[in-house]
Amino acid sequence: MGETYWIISVLALSFGTWAMTGLIRRYALRKGVMDIPNHRSSHSVPTPRGGGLSFVILFNLFVLIYSVVARVSADMVVGFAGAGIVIALVGWLDDREGLSARLRALVHIIAAAWAVFWIGGLPEINIGFCTLRLGFVGSVLAVVGIVWLINLYNFMDGIDGISGSEAVTVAVFGGLLSLLADNHPIAHFSFALAVSVGGFLIWNWPPAKIFMGDVGSGFLGFTFAYIALVSEKTGGLPLIIWLMLLSVFIVDATSTVIRRALSREKLYEAHRSHVYQLAVQAGYSHKQVTARVIFMNVCLAVIALVATIFQRFLLPLCIVVYGSLLLLYLRLYVEWADGNIIMSKTNVKQDINTS
Repeated sequence: MGETYWIISVLALSFGTWAMTGLIRRYALRKGVMDIPNHRSSHSVPTPRGGGLSFVILFNLFVLIYSVVARVSADMVVGFAGAGIVIALVGWLDDREGLSARLRALVHIIAAAWAVFWIGGLPEINIGFCTLRLGFVGSVLAVVGIVWLINLYNFMDGIDGISGSEAVTVAVFGGLLSLLADNHPIAHFSFALAVSVGGFLIWNWPPAKIFMGDVGSGFLGFTFAYIALVSEKTGGLPLIIWLMLLSVFIVDATSTVIRRALSREKLYEAHRSHVYQLAVQAGYSHKQVTARVIFMNVCLAVIALVATIFQRFLLPLCIVVYGSLLLLYLRLYVEWADGNIIMSKTNVKQDINTS
């Protein structure tokens, strides 16, 4: 794909997603597709949802066109489109009418299995100093990983701008590192995802005028999982690098679920005990929390760059990243859950919806 066509594609994706999100917002307001606040919400005003449908449609359109022009493997496109569209469709139906957790889980598992089948499984993984052979177990782990990333991305989509900002920053940095690894198709897909979500983020930036909904969050979780697996399979950026870039979301969501399970809480019930939600309850605005996530992603990108250049340190650096984030999570949770705000500020307005 020539440079001119690439620039046109980027501009079209960004503007197209922005415009389509506005149309979806009008539709949601007219049809009553709204997120109604309750005592477990981080918002106080009813807000339209389902805006993620815009980048789902346009990014899939980009993938289809790009795969033809750049002659990308048909198997990889079939795996992505088949699973991604189904996951987005289930999310859209859930946004509009509400679906049972069991039905959503079943669809997610089938879609993940479909995706892993078309990329040929995950028989081995690059851990830096060697290649770890997994065989069939690798494919099972890949399915579980996709399902979990779909759901954790949904869990982390709880305040204005956070999920969109995570997607844009991870996709941009993942794209740049993929260029360094000489994997241009993955880089192009990543950049296209970034600009697609960027058009939506204009509407979702605090104070949000529309939420992405399950249609967007589930699709983003799947897309990052799929891109990471394909990147690993094609000898580009190792899967572990993508796990490092996504580690802020992974650690918060996974640690919260484990903690709630150990406390025998009902995992399917809504709650506000993720660390990013506790930060809002502690007095930080949505914009402040989202900005800190962006800053952490920049720091993670620097570490990922080092790991990409010096791959013998890939696994140790990943362990350090996850260990550090886990310690930070535990510290923030203990302090904020007890009402002891360690990052206290004076004269902070507790404006949950409009900051």
